Amino acid sequence: MINIFEVAETNEMIEKENLDVRTITLGISLLDCIDADLGRLNEKIYHKIYEAAKDLVRTGEYISAEFGIPVVNKRISVTPIALVGGAACKSPEDFVSIAQILDKAAHEVGVNFIGGYSALVSKGMTAADEMLIRSIPRALSVTERVCSSVNVGSTKTGINMDAVKLMGEVILQTAQATVDQDSLGCAKLVVFCNAPDDNPFMAGAFHGVTEADKVINVGVSGPGVVKTALEKVRGENFEVLCETIKKTAFKVTRVGQLVAKEASKIMGVPFGIVDLSLAPTPAVGDSVAEILCEIGLEHAGAPGTTAALALLNDQVKKGGVMASSYVGGLSGAFIPVSEDQGMIDAVTAGALTLEKLEAMTCVCSVGLDMIAIPGNTKAATVSGIIADEMAIGMVNQKTTAVRLIPVIGKDVGETVEFGGLLGHAPIMPVNGFSCDGFIARGGRIPAPIHSFKN
Repeated sequence: MINIFEVAETNEMIEKENLDVRTITLGISLLDCIDADLGRLNEKIYHKIYEAAKDLVRTGEYISAEFGIPVVNKRISVTPIALVGGAACKSPEDFVSIAQILDKAAHEVGVNFIGGYSALVSKGMTAADEMLIRSIPRALSVTERVCSSVNVGSTKTGINMDAVKLMGEVILQTAQATVDQDSLGCAKLVVFCNAPDDNPFMAGAFHGVTEADKVINVGVSGPGVVKTALEKVRGENFEVLCETIKKTAFKVTRVGQLVAKEASKIMGVPFGIVDLSLAPTPAVGDSVAEILCEIGLEHAGAPGTTAALALLNDQVKKGGVMASSYVGGLSGAFIPVSEDQGMIDAVTAGALTLEKLEAMTCVCSVGLDMIAIPGNTKAATVSGIIADEMAIGMVNQKTTAVRLIPVIGKDVGETVEFGGLLGHAPIMPVNGFSCDGFIARGGRIPAPIHSFKN
């Protein structure tokens, strides 16, 4: 039973500590929309999304009002469009027309973002996959709410280095195509290794082919709640620290479970998963980096950062899995730069480098996330950074990702302002030594020996 003390405690978390449900994401299968005629395909896609999601925003607002829990974003994820459009699309421009239909549907139903303009190419690319990938710069420049992701590696298949090379070029083309918005298109583009089928968070969400026709996935957040809890045990030993994080994560996840179940009931859509990720915002006090400081670091990036982050990630998961039987998505601690004021401060102070961020991704969710780099960075260098991060995911059997933003016309020492949830970011230096010969080899990096478990 929930007692009155716990009710008061949860209210305090919501009112003063930035506890929120970051997103309700409705996953929609578009497999039954597949058609060889592009016009009919686009028409089917629009009607399927509209009918499935027309009540999503209203449901999120009702739950917010009824339970007093902020539901910040309402989003949609769809089947990877490279699969859906393969029969109808004969050129990259054909795929762009699907992106525009997705954007139109997202506007009509009022969601913040729609994810799934995606391709899964960890072992090789079909003609449709390659066309979709080459269409991404144009698609993200002519749409507002469409998010794109490409899975280029997995523990089972290795890393598709042809796709890694291509994505380095596509990221720079996307930056150029959205130069009038400080290369904002790149903030809606993620490169994955081991991408999960049920991720509710953007920009990497898509509706996996193993999923039901429709499903509700919820992403919770609560860095501010965890930080406040740790302030009360300042100076205590690691056992007390771990117990505090675990108990707090349990409470946060229960809030997400409540919202997910209620949304599922109202919309008549099956509940999928709760994603436990601690997702920061630019708001003061809502920062993963500040949790690391509360654990005992001067800044994120100081010696001990990777160990502290590993501890945080593990305890969040231990608390979360006790709170919900269906935990999935990414689940852990996000460490984006632009969306986390503590991370921004650490970069500005010189405590945090790209290389340290890469090391931190070995023990947390996702990877190199929302990092602004100089606009004159070479495509091969971007591909090299992607390859490094994909290798971490492949070898460690975990999801890793890269969301780099080469800001055209800006260099180290300058700042880029994205606004809203995306925040702002200092331009970070990139290692200038060449990896051109490595990236130019082509082919595939084989899967590691421990992947052979059949």
